Amino acid sequence: MALIALAACDPGPVKTKADHAEDARAQAARDEAEGRIPCALGGGDDFSTRCTIDRAQTQDGLMLTVRHPDGGFHRLRVTRDGRGVVAADGAQAATVTIIDKDAIEVAIDDARYRLPATVKGADRR
Repeated sequence: MALIALAACDPGPVKTKADHAEDARAQAARDEAEGRIPCALGGGDDFSTRCTIDRAQTQDGLMLTVRHPDGGFHRLRVTRDGRGVVAADGAQAATVTIIDKDAIEVAIDDARYRLPATVKGADRR
């Protein structure tokens, strides 16, 4: 009877750091395919993949609309002058920070978004 109880508690194979990294990459790919990006809302530091992003090509260039789960949103215009993105409307400017060789963080008002990006000279921070 003791052997049966122990067998029921077996957690299965232990995941390595490489396994966790692969899981994270796979989840990021699923999120990107669904148009989801990490965001921190309300001035908080808790990033989670709960915002969605829509892309539209306009006469002014590529426009991104980042939507919050509560219905709020920000529109961003992708630039070609090295700034990354700028606020497309509203009174607040977008502040862009390079966080990785393929990612930027954009802050507007009390929201922050992490966006995939091609960063030239990724050593800048």
